[in-house]
Amino acid sequence: MRIKERYVTAIGPVTAAAGVLVTAGSFLTEGESLTLAVSVVVLLALLAATVRHARRPLVPALVAGAAVALWTLPLLPSASMVERAGLAGFWLVPALVAATMGGYPRLTETRRHRAVHEARLAQQLELAHDLHDFVAHDITGIVVQAQAARYVAATDPAAAAAALERIERAGLAALESIDRTVRMLHPDAAHARDALPSLSELTALVRDFNTSSPITTTLDIAPGVPESLSREAAATAHRITVEALTNIRRHAPAATTATITLTHSGDRTAVELRIHNNNTGSGTRPLPRRDHGGRGLLALTERVRAAGGTLTAGRDQDGWQVTATLPTAS
Repeated sequence: MRIKERYVTAIGPVTAAAGVLVTAGSFLTEGESLTLAVSVVVLLALLAATVRHARRPLVPALVAGAAVALWTLPLLPSASMVERAGLAGFWLVPALVAATMGGYPRLTETRRHRAVHEARLAQQLELAHDLHDFVAHDITGIVVQAQAARYVAATDPAAAAAALERIERAGLAALESIDRTVRMLHPDAAHARDALPSLSELTALVRDFNTSSPITTTLDIAPGVPESLSREAAATAHRITVEALTNIRRHAPAATTATITLTHSGDRTAVELRIHNNNTGSGTRPLPRRDHGGRGLLALTERVRAAGGTLTAGRDQDGWQVTATLPTAS
């Protein structure tokens, strides 16, 4: 990491210094010079690296670009203004190419980081709503149990004691929900988890999807899977399924079947969720690209990764598959 930081810090000044040296060399060289030409090629490589990696690439890139564009002019003192302009324009092209080679991946990475940041912000807002729902549910239960305990306290102390135990459990559950959600809302959270929906709702979800779509969708949940997932992990599985089915409807018009399976991993420390759709329908359109689609799966990927699982999506031989692994409850 330190080597990379030093490289990022040094590449700009090194490129600017190289540009100054090339310019000085062009004034000091008489006639053709292979060394000077090689120096220009090296300067182009430094220019691309600077635009790609330097923290503040503008000034070093301008110095290097100007040096590349103008390095031949001192070698031709008798050239006319038109010839000088033509030479400068000719050598400006490789400088622009080098800047583009460095700038395009930098722009792509910047856009990816921005998309991840926006997805996290959207997820944090959703988690804030989840916190409200969790706490409202648990506190409602506490209030109901407290009212019941007060009602029977005078006539049935044993029932009141049992109600107090239930209040204690509900209070602890509310505190755990708050702790989990606060960790999720923290930008450096290491244990983010989802909330609210459950696996019990998947059957209804698939039924509704079959009703509203020509795609035949099947659901297969292995025995013991619902019991082995925490409610947050189960909610994540539900939301991944919703997102995947939505993407199938929108981006796979030729699909005829979709399968959803939840099974234990070999060591039963995780549950694997697979959602697969084919692309062998009567339509002739190829499977559309999803590399630059919406941020739904991106946000879920961040959440699953923070919870200790993985989520991948991609093409296979006959369609598209989303695969997620979710850790089982300890």
